[in-house]
Amino acid sequence: MSDEMCKILLDHGIKPTAVRRRVWGAVEHRMKAFALSDLEDEMPEMDRSSIFRSLRLFASHQLLHEIDDGTGKQKYCRCRCEDDGHLNHIHFSCVRCGRTYCLMDYTIPRVDLPEGFVPDDIEYVVKGLCPSCSKG
Repeated sequence: MSDEMCKILLDHGIKPTAVRRRVWGAVEHRMKAFALSDLEDEMPEMDRSSIFRSLRLFASHQLLHEIDDGTGKQKYCRCRCEDDGHLNHIHFSCVRCGRTYCLMDYTIPRVDLPEGFVPDDIEYVVKGLCPSCSKG
């Protein structure tokens, strides 16, 4: 693992153990959302619980964000924004191929809630066909 990759982990308060470096190396360049099972398929030699713990740690330190796209699988995506805006974008879930995309340039619309309601988390998932599936 490169010094730059170790620095990313350290800058986010994460000790770069061998397992964490391996998992981070597998997710750092992904452009689409992925599930734990995707990494298990890619790294069959690694223990499922070790991969899961690393993903949860990365999410708790804002390297990844979690997406509940309604498929029943928790998905993750690399946080690519410099500020907390990484949590304020729309996700698109393709009903045909099952891929989930972060639409970074499309923000979640503001929702004015009635007095006394305090949101803890807001998820905005649009479902339909992705560009690949909508062709032909």
